[in-house]
Amino acid sequence: MSPKTLRFFNSLTREKEEFVPLDPDQVRIYSCGPTVYSHQHIGNMRPYVFADVLKRTLRYCGYRVKHVINITDVGHLTDDADAGDDKMELAAQREGISIWDIAERYTDLFRRDISRLHVLDPDLWSRATDHIPEQIEMVQTLEQKGYAYATSDGVYFDTSKDHRYPQLGQRDLAQQESQDRIQRSDEKRNSADFALWKCSPRGEKRQMEWESPWGTGFPGWHIECSAMSSKYLGEQFDIHTGGIDHIPVHHPNEIAQSEAAFGVHPWVRTWMHNGWLMFGDEKISKSTGGLLNLEDLVEQGIEPLAFRFFFLSAVYRQQLSFSMEALAGAQKSYRRLVRHAMELREAAGDAQPDPDYRARFVRALADDLNTPQALAVVWELVRSELEPAAKWALLVDFDQVLGLDLAHASPADGEADAEIDALIQERNDARAAKDFGRADQIRDILQERGIVLEDSPEGTIWRRE
Repeated sequence: MSPKTLRFFNSLTREKEEFVPLDPDQVRIYSCGPTVYSHQHIGNMRPYVFADVLKRTLRYCGYRVKHVINITDVGHLTDDADAGDDKMELAAQREGISIWDIAERYTDLFRRDISRLHVLDPDLWSRATDHIPEQIEMVQTLEQKGYAYATSDGVYFDTSKDHRYPQLGQRDLAQQESQDRIQRSDEKRNSADFALWKCSPRGEKRQMEWESPWGTGFPGWHIECSAMSSKYLGEQFDIHTGGIDHIPVHHPNEIAQSEAAFGVHPWVRTWMHNGWLMFGDEKISKSTGGLLNLEDLVEQGIEPLAFRFFFLSAVYRQQLSFSMEALAGAQKSYRRLVRHAMELREAAGDAQPDPDYRARFVRALADDLNTPQALAVVWELVRSELEPAAKWALLVDFDQVLGLDLAHASPADGEADAEIDALIQERNDARAAKDFGRADQIRDILQERGIVLEDSPEGTIWRRE
């Protein structure tokens, strides 16, 4: 695949653009990671599946990829615009354990969840608390360049010094200034100004706080991403990903402070944002069923890779409606694909991927990661008249991007039904006991229900006629 065919939607310019990396041989990507104060809900999984498909696509195109995901374990306040309490401190109070234990517990759970979704690990996990010196240094640079000012409660970025500031979020700063004037501290120059460093309240001892030129405190949420991404990816890099909820505040703040500190524009070439996972007319959140996490879905019979398949069924930028009915439908389709894969695997050989199908699969991905269209090519493939070995070669090839682990599909991944599975187990037991009359009787019972059994060395799978 020619890399020149890739076109991605850039949230900054609001256009699909031909993707041209800064380095012809390597693409550098930063993905906003989780704030690890609780178990990540199912809506939180979408940004990482999307970023994984992006990374897999780039590798499929022949690029080397350097990918960084941060772990926010300090500085994210309950209001994204620098108000309220630190989410991590509140979690530690809620659960009665140290904030460091909170961070470790929920980081481990998050990494377990995305692993179950076959999201590839980044080249680097970057934890905010491991990079306090880099963040302090960046704030000092901004202060020296005249972009930051100190107040009694911290250090703030002066957004009036950046004429591009509202570009990504398209915020009406004049209207916001009028609305927020009464609520704003007298020390804050502009309503949109945001914290680079927060001083610990007097008389209050926080679990996470550090000495700085401005007093004991902790970094703002936004500065950590700029400091860590620049350390590992350089002062300019190719792609920054995240959910669309970061467009109004977090990402504009990252852009402003980074371009001011480094004297570059654009800081990031391409900004890519995934749409929300929706529950009815609202985005998935704790008030709308967002307390569901991946383990909850598993307990309700949903396989993690079926959930990944559900995400692939929609264009990443679009809102995706969630319901258990929709998820069950995705699981049924996923299991059907697994069944095809298992059948074709028996025909594995030296066949080369068919260039026509591969070209159409590539065109779908090149059009801003159109995974629904890519899946349509997959379904057309498995129903085609191609030789089984050629189909299998293509499925394995395509799965480098899809990440559905089709090469290792097992009978347990196929379509499930408790009653049918129980009858199949009874038939297997009868055959083991050489009660072939009972085994044949069960096969006849299932056949009358339209169930066809297929025995293989890997076990018995079934499908509906």
